[in-house]
Amino acid sequence: MGEFDERYIKFSSAFLILIFVAGLMVGGIVSCYITFREINSLKNDVSNLRNQVSKLWGVRPEVIEQHIIIYQNSTALTEIYERVKDSVVLVIGTTSQGGVQGSGFVYNFSGTMVVITNYHVIHETTSLSVTFSNGNGYEARVNGTDPYADLAVLLVDAPEYEFKPLEIVSSSTLRVGDPVIAIGNPYGLVGSMTTGVVSALGRTITQEEYIRRFGIANIIQTSAPINPGNSGGPLLNYCGKVVGITTAIVSDSQGLGFAVPSNTILREIESLVKGYTYGHSYLGLEGRDMNYEIAQEMGTNVTYGWKVVGFLDPSPAGDRGVEVNDIIIAMNGTRIKNTDDLASYLEEYTFPGETVILEVARKEGQTIDTIEIHVVLGSRPSPLI
Repeated sequence: MGEFDERYIKFSSAFLILIFVAGLMVGGIVSCYITFREINSLKNDVSNLRNQVSKLWGVRPEVIEQHIIIYQNSTALTEIYERVKDSVVLVIGTTSQGGVQGSGFVYNFSGTMVVITNYHVIHETTSLSVTFSNGNGYEARVNGTDPYADLAVLLVDAPEYEFKPLEIVSSSTLRVGDPVIAIGNPYGLVGSMTTGVVSALGRTITQEEYIRRFGIANIIQTSAPINPGNSGGPLLNYCGKVVGITTAIVSDSQGLGFAVPSNTILREIESLVKGYTYGHSYLGLEGRDMNYEIAQEMGTNVTYGWKVVGFLDPSPAGDRGVEVNDIIIAMNGTRIKNTDDLASYLEEYTFPGETVILEVARKEGQTIDTIEIHVVLGSRPSPLI
């Protein structure tokens, strides 16, 4: 066999091997492509099925996903509790009237471990302690407070291993009907867990013994049972993330509780940890909700909104031309139906010093005129506590 023949055989063999390898590669690529398309097709089918079920049930797809997790895994709530129970603490205080107790939870703010609780839990206390789920108790001190949001931050003299922080997520995605979990220490029963749903959003509640004239705005209403001692505990979604902090119950109510939304906590946490005052937007007005009967008395067809009945001192809105009997029906283009709408919008979307546009219905003679008034928001005066 000549030298040429040997080179030819080697070349042919290499060429055949190259073709074989190329065939394998092409086959692999084609197989991956087909598999990728099948996976995408399955994902689309699942997504379409979820959307169809969503329309059929009348709920959002993410809520269905939460329920799928719950129903497929009967231990979901147990697992959430096991993950978060060590992050919930018992807050005990001493006052001139005796002892008080509530709940709180651990949060990591830029490397600083703190306990977040309600203002009314630590109000007028002369000494404080925090007890973790393992029974270990430590001295605590108040670092920052905001009575207008019923929030307080505590620093605890405890070793690092005791702190197991929870994650706080935005409450903006909450909808009425979403399932929620409350964990706290009702009546001193440490580590109690209850469940319920978000039953309303954007409520305004008052704590007359702590703040006067103003309410705590943009509150979550929940059916999760909340009892004395729960105050300051976390309100969680079904991923175990904090969406609120339980704050109050209505006396003699049946399954009606309230929580400060997590957006308020996230907005204020820096000021609470660093110890400076957080400013709340202020119009300086007194008013009442409109309804059909009031509209009939006034001789107007405006049956919604917030009727101005007086002025506080100072009054940024009064200084800019708002008058008694004016009906605020919108702010920055957002419809205002009642006190809850007005207070929640101011709390969630504005800051002192900003200019807002009030849309006001004003009766002039026999006609109702709608006018716009630009108001530079003030800051609420110090609470009378």
